[in-house]
Amino acid sequence: MAGHGDPIKMTARRGGALQGVAEVPGDKSISHRALILGALSVGKTEITGLLEGQDVLDTAKAMAAFGATVTRLGEGHWTVEGVGVGGFAEPEDVIDCGNSGTGVRLIMGCMATSPISATFTGDASLRKRPMGRVTDPLALFGARAYGRAGGRLPMTLVGAAEPVPVTYATPMASAQVKSAVLLAGLNAPGQTVVIEKTATRDHTERMLRGFGAEVTVEVTAEGNRITLQGQPELTAQNVAVPRDPSSAAFPVCAALLVPGSEILVPGVSQNPTRNGLFLTLREMGADIAFENEREEGGEPVADLRVRFSELTGIEVPPDRAASQIDEYPVLAAVAACARGATVMRGVHELRVKESDRIDAMARGLEACGVRVEEDDDTLIVHGLGQGGVPGGATVATHLDHRIAMSFLVLGLAAQQPISVDDGSPIATSFPVFEPLMQALGAGILRSK
Repeated sequence: MAGHGDPIKMTARRGGALQGVAEVPGDKSISHRALILGALSVGKTEITGLLEGQDVLDTAKAMAAFGATVTRLGEGHWTVEGVGVGGFAEPEDVIDCGNSGTGVRLIMGCMATSPISATFTGDASLRKRPMGRVTDPLALFGARAYGRAGGRLPMTLVGAAEPVPVTYATPMASAQVKSAVLLAGLNAPGQTVVIEKTATRDHTERMLRGFGAEVTVEVTAEGNRITLQGQPELTAQNVAVPRDPSSAAFPVCAALLVPGSEILVPGVSQNPTRNGLFLTLREMGADIAFENEREEGGEPVADLRVRFSELTGIEVPPDRAASQIDEYPVLAAVAACARGATVMRGVHELRVKESDRIDAMARGLEACGVRVEEDDDTLIVHGLGQGGVPGGATVATHLDHRIAMSFLVLGLAAQQPISVDDGSPIATSFPVFEPLMQALGAGILRSK
């Protein structure tokens, strides 16, 4: 699959039970951060298990453009010879971040406090996404942004020549915003503080400590108060990337929906800021066992054994939204096959992902014969029970990899095949999705 190529129509249909081992790729969030912190470190960082999806490859190219030496040694095995905090060179060309909101926002953060300029762009989906949520706090450091109306790409960011430390309370639950501010704080004097009312994924804080930065987290009445001591010397590390729970979600959910299925998904990150989907599925009645729990690369991991289960709709706790924000599309697909309504509140962030994911899932589920309700912050799916989804539709993915994979998972359990108009964006996060699912026995094929 090519993340930026011609549309690839794909179809999923019911078949036999799914069986086998699903070795999903490395975690995308950690892969981005390993490349970026390797580039900001002194010495050679060695990374194993790196996700080689298009999003991460675009970040690797960007780090090279800012002066780091980035080398691929083999599958998932990379080295980054860093330039140190404040050592970024001005890139000679436009930085194309493809489909990756994480990539562009984190890269903007880590260059915003250096006296250089860079112009950023991306694909049609990324150019629609709001960047003001990052450029507004970066302006407090002294950086200046010049973009299209509404704060959208293409955008030129002029880094601060004399950055100042910042204290910033994030107005939304966003690990990307938090991470951009912390990365900007690396090259600012004194202490940079981020206050987040709702805890979001903490990979940046964990990895910053691993590379030698001084980062503390205090729980206060305002929320988590994260303090970074500026201008550290980061030291190169060896990073073993755990497997991505967001990618694992798709074979896990498929196995839950297809009768007779049993699969093993080894080495999946169980970071408590990322494992909300698995908790939710178990509350719905999913047979998911966590085996061989251990720690790898500073992250908790486990092997997931998953068996087909008849599920019941629930009200998902709104305070769980941050820990499963990327998994709501596939959860909505699962909810369509559960008995009764599944209520998902506090999900406004889905409106500003690669697509408006609330709208995309609602319209796609309706086309497949499932009743939904929605408002700005809520999605309610009225499940039809196991085997009850009519299907038989072609769904618009809106250049969104998670929408594409979610409806392909649903197609494995629907009465009639479900097609997606374009599966090519899947390559941005899960380049082996198609062969991996087929090896388990899933009836997912490209169609004309």
